[in-house]
Amino acid sequence: MAVERLMPTEESAALIELTRSIVDKELRPRADAAERAGTFPREVFTTLGRAGLLGLAYPESYGGGGQPYEVYLQVIEEIAAGWASIGVGASVHTLACFGLFHAGTAQQRERWLPGLIGGEQLGAYCLSEAHAGSDPAAMRTRAVRDRDGYVITGAKAWTTHGGHADFYTVMARTSDTGGKGISCFLVSADAHGLSVDTAEDKMGLTGSTTATMVFDGVRVPAERRLGAEGEGLPIALAGLDCGRLGIAAVATGVAQAALDVAVGYARDREAFGRPIIEHQGLAFLLADMAAAVESARATYLAAARAKDAGQPFGRLASIAKLVATDNAMRVTTDAVQVLGGAGYTRDFPVERYMREAKVMQIFEGTNQIQRLVISRSLQRGR
Repeated sequence: MAVERLMPTEESAALIELTRSIVDKELRPRADAAERAGTFPREVFTTLGRAGLLGLAYPESYGGGGQPYEVYLQVIEEIAAGWASIGVGASVHTLACFGLFHAGTAQQRERWLPGLIGGEQLGAYCLSEAHAGSDPAAMRTRAVRDRDGYVITGAKAWTTHGGHADFYTVMARTSDTGGKGISCFLVSADAHGLSVDTAEDKMGLTGSTTATMVFDGVRVPAERRLGAEGEGLPIALAGLDCGRLGIAAVATGVAQAALDVAVGYARDREAFGRPIIEHQGLAFLLADMAAAVESARATYLAAARAKDAGQPFGRLASIAKLVATDNAMRVTTDAVQVLGGAGYTRDFPVERYMREAKVMQIFEGTNQIQRLVISRSLQRGR
């Protein structure tokens, strides 16, 4: 179901229509089979990149789309509505470019950013570690200074695109001063000593490879450090604010897709001589689902507009991520309920949507962490 939204420009409206066309022709028809098989569709990202959809949030001077976040996130939502794994991947790719764009020097940006966002390369983001959970300051992966560069040793868990990416934005410890001892590096996928562990066997998003990346004495030139030593954690946290908006948009797309299937089924399925959508008990459930989807969309757009206006948006990003992912879990679960026994089978995609929505309450900071971020912001009075 096409959802009409207020677009800042005709160009933005055309961009959304282009995205819908690509989703309908290239993504949606392939999603179910690829998710069942657990295959990673690398060529889909090439298609999106060549269409200009992987660099929308970055300036045209570097080969990006030069679009405001409000528009970029709506594109992510449209992609996720057709195939959640690709929506997540596009959001992660944008996050992987964040450190270079915001912390890199002019020379670094000019050298690497056009290739990263131009469509031919795919990025990954290495922050989490198995033992650290939601506390990135506790990471153990180390980058030791050695001659004209650094040697990175350790392991990064839960890496989206792990083993398939062309570059990795990596946070590693350069000193033992807690969060202030973490630095950011841009690591090429062909770096000697970098390998991928066995991919995770997940309950959802099986078309998106998630794996631990192993750094066994990976040598990185000093010119690939982004920002000064010790600035890695602020870079990571600022990137996560943006990444949370991406996941909020993805979750909204999945919820919208589930609502569309549920409404379509309720219009066609009859009980007691009339379509089940005419029965008040079910109709009210669908109404609540629609309200949840629109609420999620409104929260992420409000946060995006604050970001585009140069205003603080960290708390709004956490609210958007919390609301959108909790709502997506509820909407997809209710979609299964609307379809009844049919919803519990793989004949319809709503069971897949429900499995996909669950992890969105977990990654980019669990929703418990989002509540912590929001409450601390309230304590500070901003």
